[in-house]
Amino acid sequence: MSESPRATEGKRKPIRVWVDGCFDLMHYGHANALRQAKVMGDYLVVGVHSDAEIERNKGPTVMREDERYAAVAACKWVDLVVPDAPYTTSVEVMKKYDCDFCVHGDDITTAADGSDCYQEVKEAGRYRECKRTQGVSTTELVGRMLLMTRDHHKRNASGSALASVSNEDLTTFSGGSSRQTPVTKVSHFLPTSRRIVQFSEGREPKPTDKVVYVDGTFDLFHLGHIEFLKRARALGDYLLVGVHDDQIVNAIKGVNYPLMNLHERVLSVLACRYVDEVIIGAPYSVTEDVLSKVYKVDIVAHGNTSTFPDLDGKDPYEIPKKKGLYVELENPSANITTADIIQRIIEHRQRFEERQARKSNKAALETEAERLLKGSSVS
Repeated sequence: MSESPRATEGKRKPIRVWVDGCFDLMHYGHANALRQAKVMGDYLVVGVHSDAEIERNKGPTVMREDERYAAVAACKWVDLVVPDAPYTTSVEVMKKYDCDFCVHGDDITTAADGSDCYQEVKEAGRYRECKRTQGVSTTELVGRMLLMTRDHHKRNASGSALASVSNEDLTTFSGGSSRQTPVTKVSHFLPTSRRIVQFSEGREPKPTDKVVYVDGTFDLFHLGHIEFLKRARALGDYLLVGVHDDQIVNAIKGVNYPLMNLHERVLSVLACRYVDEVIIGAPYSVTEDVLSKVYKVDIVAHGNTSTFPDLDGKDPYEIPKKKGLYVELENPSANITTADIIQRIIEHRQRFEERQARKSNKAALETEAERLLKGSSVS
């Protein structure tokens, strides 16, 4: 008599998958690649390159290596983080971590010398591809910060975001050169219910669970956010996160905030292992509806940082404070903020503009190499 599929499954060696990368300004595109890689196996090992390794092959990073290691570790599909992973992926490193194959997006990645970073594992038959998430990249996010434009908040008659960038912006962005201008526009990310479902756990709280609610912008999702969410989750059994919509964030904070749109920010929050559910476009002030209409909220937490008042001048946490539900959290990474990350870009503007230009040139060469490769395979 043959064994049942479940019995056979129990005896099968777990498939270990290797993914590596920079994961600078960890965004939903990174998270989606890790999600796809995890689906291909049972255990996901993620190698993260050091600052020095990235500097040699690509240029300066926005986030420090310790911040990038922590951001990857917080992704709910990751089982193990390997710091200081080599930029060129070898069969040797995969054997070291007992990985069956390597997964990378369907685009070419080259080292400083122009060689394919995955050539060795490709030749060994231990390479798989996942679909790259269109509309987002670290380069594109750095471009938004370099442009420092409010154009992604302007609306046309249909309510869609406009992507108008002035010649002055583009000249500044390209470092004064009109020959090679990496044009960065508003995100082309198209939200779908399928993508939200893929990122969501879909777990409902048990009747006995203590539900914790936090809210915020969660723009350029970073270590400060992660540490806050981790500490908030520790207060109870179920973490519900409200993410404010673009218009209210811009009305409250001004300038060009938020740099990432609502759906981009929601996906980043959903990918965090400490988060159970998200309210998309949550009101800026915590209302009676927030406290009872989704789930019965037991605790409302906020970091020990200053809070912008609502548009009517009121404290957004007035109701939970009156009800005795409000808890203030210490956050050891509170100094890492979206404004801090933007300031890093501004202070080292020339270095990042040079990086953007190099990245643009490299991308053009990689696209041409990919075109030639496809052409040769057809012929």
